[in-house]
Amino acid sequence: FEQAMLHITRIGRIIKNPGGNAMLVGVGGSGKQSLCRLAAFICDYEVKQLAVTSNFKVEDLKEELRAMYMTAGVKGVQMVFLMTDTQIVNEEFLVYINSILTSGWIPDLF
Repeated sequence: FEQAMLHITRIGRIIKNPGGNAMLVGVGGSGKQSLCRLAAFICDYEVKQLAVTSNFKVEDLKEELRAMYMTAGVKGVQMVFLMTDTQIVNEEFLVYINSILTSGWIPDLF
């Protein structure tokens, strides 16, 4: 329990920073998503996670990202984007995720 509290405070500190992002690495089922969701709740952030299906395409990802950017940028909603390795059904998704992590901007999004 004490380690979980430490991880929650670390995640909270990271996401409270402007443009803060983290990659949580660990064994499946170790509570990474739960700790991230709890930290987001404590910080009063909305959690956004993709609902990926077998026919989820790059254009679908771009549409979801557009909606997230509009919600966060225009409406000013504080948001955590939570993505797992199983949601990367196309390697091209990594290009967009990398753009978000490095600059916060996706060149061909709008």
